[in-house]
Amino acid sequence: MTTRTLMLTPWMAPFKVISWERAIVLSYLGKVEVLEEYDVDIPAVSITLRMPAVVRLTKARVPTSSRVRFSRTNVFLRDGFRCQYCGERRPTNELNYDHVLPRFRGGKTVWENIVTSCYACNDRKGSRTPAEAGMALLRQPVKPKTLPLPPVIRPGSIVPEVWRDYCAVGG
Repeated sequence: MTTRTLMLTPWMAPFKVISWERAIVLSYLGKVEVLEEYDVDIPAVSITLRMPAVVRLTKARVPTSSRVRFSRTNVFLRDGFRCQYCGERRPTNELNYDHVLPRFRGGKTVWENIVTSCYACNDRKGSRTPAEAGMALLRQPVKPKTLPLPPVIRPGSIVPEVWRDYCAVGG
C-alpha cells in the first residue's frame, strides 16, 4: 500500500512528501486541500475517507526564522553531499561530518569547524587536522546564509502515477 502523499505549494509546485496520515490531519485542519486520492478507503468511526495522494497548501508559509539551523543534513546540503577531502559525491548513508579541528583539541561542533566527509577519508584523517594528515579541504567550512532546497523527489525514486502531472519526472 502506498503511504506517501505529495504536498504542493499554493502555487502548485512540489514542496515535500508527507505521510497520508499527516495529509488527513492537515486537511481536517484546513491547511491543505486534497487534489488527488488513491483508490484506498480509510475507515474512521463515523465516516470513510479516501487516502490522499496529492495535497496543496492553502496558505503560503511564512518563515519564522531567517537563520540556517545547524544540522547534519544542512551540513550535507551546504557541501553538496560531497566529501570535502576526496571530492566524491555520496548518498547520505555513506557520509558523516568531520571536525576540522578535532574535538579533543578544542574544536567545536559549529558551521565553521564541520565538513562533510566519507568514512574512508574520515578514518584516514583520524584525530588530526587536515594539514597534519596531509589532506587538503576542497572548501573551508563557513556558516551559510541560505541553503539549496533538497529535491522533493530524489533521483531514482519510484513516483506514483497520480503524482506525474504535478512533478517533472520521467517514468
